[in-house]
Amino acid sequence: MQLTGLERYREAVRRAANWVEGMQSKNGGFGSFDADNTSSYLNEIPFADHGALLDPPTSDLTARCITLLAKVDRKGYRRAISAGIDFLRQEQEANGSWFGRWGTNYIYGTWSVLVALEAAGEDPCQPYIRRAVDWLKSMQRPDGGWGEDCGSYCDPHLAGRGCDSTSFQTAWAILGLMVAGEAHTPEVRRGVEFLIHSQREDGLWQDDVHTAPGFPRVFYLKYHGYDKYFPLWALACYHNLLFGQKYIENAGNRSGP
Repeated sequence: MQLTGLERYREAVRRAANWVEGMQSKNGGFGSFDADNTSSYLNEIPFADHGALLDPPTSDLTARCITLLAKVDRKGYRRAISAGIDFLRQEQEANGSWFGRWGTNYIYGTWSVLVALEAAGEDPCQPYIRRAVDWLKSMQRPDGGWGEDCGSYCDPHLAGRGCDSTSFQTAWAILGLMVAGEAHTPEVRRGVEFLIHSQREDGLWQDDVHTAPGFPRVFYLKYHGYDKYFPLWALACYHNLLFGQKYIENAGNRSGP
């Protein structure tokens, strides 16, 4: 029998998910390249002047792995997902946000975790999730957008702020809010308006700032695609959440092409 569609890839996806599950650290978190790579004394080696020889579990990577496992088989990977959520709850900052290792910074981390919690079926009304939502809302700038500078890796007091609003961080913020059930709120609407008004004539967005750390406090990167596809992703999600079903129903009622 010839397999079609998702069936063709089911076994490959399952094997990949099993491998990801096997990379979970003992504390429930996930790192980028290794498991349980947490021997902090190695950072004291003289030539390790950037203090980043290790690959410890981080909130954003843990969130990515939870999202994958939950979408593949939430019930089958429930133990790994539960341990990952426990890790994330322990890693949450006092202000309600989460640290972002691979994107700048707490806006990125908070969005990543909220996506994972939604995929895992966590009730968005739980206090710890509401704290994250409240933090994101509190970081919205007067122009409706969000912006965070890489200085927040040096000074946590700069979490969620430090630069003008950017399209990609605004997209992360409203994506995080929408998966937490906030699609109909004024904050999300104002974020969407910021993206629409900051779109260039060529249909894209442009932010001349760094988007992620290579190594926090050492060097930073700019992924030039971030300010192109994340805003489009956010706008598409917003449209689908507010108008998608109505659009589909109206299309089904049409008599012509």
